[in-house]
Amino acid sequence: MRDIRESDWKVFKRLRAIALERFCERILGEIARISSDNGKSKHERYLAIFRLLQKRDKEIVPIFDSLRRSTAVMQVCAFRSHDLLTEEELRQFSPELVSAVENILEIYNQPLEFVDEDDPSQERGD
Repeated sequence: MRDIRESDWKVFKRLRAIALERFCERILGEIARISSDNGKSKHERYLAIFRLLQKRDKEIVPIFDSLRRSTAVMQVCAFRSHDLLTEEELRQFSPELVSAVENILEIYNQPLEFVDEDDPSQERGD
C-alpha cells in the first residue's frame, strides 16, 4: 500500500490516539465488569481478567502497532471495522483516502459464497 499524504498523516496520528483511547476504555470496562462479578471468587475473576488481557493484547497489536504512513490505510480500516472511528471522523481524511477505506471495507465485509460442487442445483457459470 502506498504512503498517505502529509495532511492525512496528521489527521491519522490525531485520530489514532482517539481510537486507542476508545479501545482501552472498552477493555477497562470489560475488566470492571469481571472484577465486580461477586458470583465468582477473586481468583476466578483474576484468571478471567488475565485471559481477557491476553486476548485483547493479540487484537491490539495488528490494529495499533507499526505506526507508519505505509500501513495507515489498513489501520484506518481496522479502526472502522472495530468501531473505533466514527463516520464523521473518517470524513476528516481526504476524499481519496476515505474512498480507499470504504472500498477495502466493502470488499472485506462481503459475505463469502460457498458452492457445493456436488450439488447440481448450484452450477457455476464458468
